[in-house]
Amino acid sequence: MQPGRGHPMKRALITGITGQDGSYLAEFLLRKGYVVHGLKRRASSFNTGRVDGIYADLHARGNRFFLHYADLADSSSLWKLLYSIAPDEVYNLAAQSHVRVSFDIPEYTADITATGALRLLEGIRETGIRTRFYQASSSEMFGASPPPQNELTQFHPRSPYACAKAFAHSIAVNYRESYRMFACCGILFNHESPRRGETFVTRKIARAVAHIQCGLQEKLYIGNLEAARDWGYAPEYVEAMWMMLQQESPDDYVIGTGETHTVREFLERAFAHAGLDWRRHVEVDPRYFRPAEVEALQADPSKARERLGWRHRVGFEELVGLMVDAEMSELARRSSGVLEKVTQTAP
Repeated sequence: MQPGRGHPMKRALITGITGQDGSYLAEFLLRKGYVVHGLKRRASSFNTGRVDGIYADLHARGNRFFLHYADLADSSSLWKLLYSIAPDEVYNLAAQSHVRVSFDIPEYTADITATGALRLLEGIRETGIRTRFYQASSSEMFGASPPPQNELTQFHPRSPYACAKAFAHSIAVNYRESYRMFACCGILFNHESPRRGETFVTRKIARAVAHIQCGLQEKLYIGNLEAARDWGYAPEYVEAMWMMLQQESPDDYVIGTGETHTVREFLERAFAHAGLDWRRHVEVDPRYFRPAEVEALQADPSKARERLGWRHRVGFEELVGLMVDAEMSELARRSSGVLEKVTQTAP
């Protein structure tokens, strides 16, 4: 079955749909009128919280959002979905994406992040579907290469995660050149939101600020304060993913703000937003340092601006503020819910 036959709406397949980027991309594509299919891994607990807002009963009339059990470690599950859905666009966002954790589970990281991309690409080739493929590459691939970094900057990965991403990036380019696949790689620099995983430093900071202000936490333990990153707002970055697949020819693009800030700056801004002095609450814990540190990442997004027309809109200070505000609102919502429950059960 080829895309477009009997299907007036475009179909997209997203791996990693239950993550930060996957959930925002799904919402974006649904607004564009797509039918969206996503992969979810089998787990003993529900792991679809980020997409609950767009999930509907599969029997509901007009439903355009579907979740399927599959795994990047299982070729058969991927190929079956590719064949049955015949997506117009495939977005590979799934990965073991925590850099520090990749040092603890390097083999698993390589299998999912690197070989998983290969399994998808080979599935597209073998099934013969005509689709456009997006590979989520990472600024971590640049590692020790001095900033600013663009599409021509040499990769110097400094973690198992970065090495795995470098392979996935290279194999996507190889399939593009070898089999004339429409394969694009988005080299995205750090992008954050209230949906970021709680173990990632930005969300960890924002969550701690809210808990400390409410008296639920006293200290925040953190790693390298001088690591500098180019931080942007995740919903804007998924727009860039889509833009890449709408071009006449496939290519690779660096996506970022072009600004760099240290973890220390993020701390200062986040605690100040809540009227707190970060120095009273933050302690450095060497356990959170990486075996090989990446000192500075800063995007040169000139190509994306010129060819895609993409520009970031949310600046650093606004990003930090909205993340802290989201944590405050969530705490208030939970407190209100507990109070309401207590009131309802009172004799």
